Amino acid sequence: MARKIGILTSGGDCPGLNAAIRGVARAAYEMMKDVEIIGIQDGYRGLIQGEYRLMKRSEFSGILTLGGTILGTSRQPFRNMRVIEADNVDKVKAMKANYKKMGLDCLVTLGGNGTHKTANLLSEEGLHVIGLPKTIDNDIYGTDVTFGFHTAVDIATDVIDRVHTTAASHGRVMIVEIMGNKAGWLTLYAGIGGGADAILLPEIPYSTEKVIDLVQRREKAGKGFSIIAVAEGIMDREEAKMKKKERMAYRAQTGFASPSYRLAHEIEVTTGIETRVVVPGHVQRGGTPSSYDRILSTQFGVHAARLIQEENYGNTVAMVGSQVTHNKLSDIAGVPKLVPTDHQLILTARDMGICMGD
Repeated sequence: MARKIGILTSGGDCPGLNAAIRGVARAAYEMMKDVEIIGIQDGYRGLIQGEYRLMKRSEFSGILTLGGTILGTSRQPFRNMRVIEADNVDKVKAMKANYKKMGLDCLVTLGGNGTHKTANLLSEEGLHVIGLPKTIDNDIYGTDVTFGFHTAVDIATDVIDRVHTTAASHGRVMIVEIMGNKAGWLTLYAGIGGGADAILLPEIPYSTEKVIDLVQRREKAGKGFSIIAVAEGIMDREEAKMKKKERMAYRAQTGFASPSYRLAHEIEVTTGIETRVVVPGHVQRGGTPSSYDRILSTQFGVHAARLIQEENYGNTVAMVGSQVTHNKLSDIAGVPKLVPTDHQLILTARDMGICMGD
C-alpha cells in the first residue's frame, strides 16, 4: 500500500517554499518504494474545507527557483482554531476528518509560528505531523535559521543600498521600514549589510532624542545624509511601557500610518532636514530564492522525508550549527525567537558606532 504524504503551506509566502516542497517529494520518491503526495490547497483552509489533489511527479520539476508556493497559502489564526464561528464549522474536527479521508500517513506543514502552533495542536490530536520552519522573520525557536530569511535579507539590503544614493544626492534622512513585527532579525542583518547609520529593533525600545542626536552629529561632521533601518514593530520607550491596546489607541491618536512616519516627522521638525520613509513591504517576500535558501530548503525537505521514512512524527526540522536536525513540535510551538540584546551582531553594530536607539 502506498505511503500517503500530505503537504500544505500556511501563513505568509516566502522564497524557498517550492524548493522545500520539491525536497520533500523527491526524497520521498527515492527513499520509499510506493509514495503518493497529496497537495492541500491554501494551507489549513484547504485541510478544513477538504480541498486537495493527488500530485504528479512532474509537478515537482522546475520549481526549485520559483518564488511563492504552487500549493497556495492562507492565514488561519491559531487563536481561532478551536472557535466555532459563523459558518458553524468545527475546524479541528474537520481537519482530522479530512486527514483520515485522504488516508494520510503523515502531514507536512510548511510555515511560521502560527503554522507550528496548529501543527502541534494536530499532533496532540493524534495526527502524524512534520513541520518545516519557514519565515522571513527568522523567529522560530530551536533553529538557527529559517528558509526565506536569507533571501529577504538580500532584498532588504539591496533596498538600503539603493536608498543610499538618493539620500546622498538630496541630503535627506531616509528611514527604511523593514518587515518584522516582534523580531528584529531581518532589520539587524539588513541594517548592517546595507551600512545603515541607525538600526531600530522591536527588542530595544528607542529614544527619539538619541536618533535625532545621531542625525545632528552626522550633519555637523559634514555627512549630509543619514540612513535609518527600522523594523515595522519598533516602539519608543514610552510605548514600551504600555499594554497593546493602550499602544494602539495612542498610535491612532497621533495620526501617523506607522512609528516610522512619526519618527520621520519628529526628525524633520527638530532638525529641519528633509526626512522620507521607504517601505519595501511585500517585495521582501517575493521573487526567486537565493542559492542559500534553495539549498537550505532542499536540506530541510529531505530531512522531513527521512523523518517520515522512520515514522518519527511530531517534530519540526531545524538547523543547529551546521547540522540539519529536528525538535519536538511541543517544545517550539508558540515560543518566539527574539533578538537577544547582547547578540554578537548587536555588539558588532555598537562597536562600529551604529546607533541602536537606546
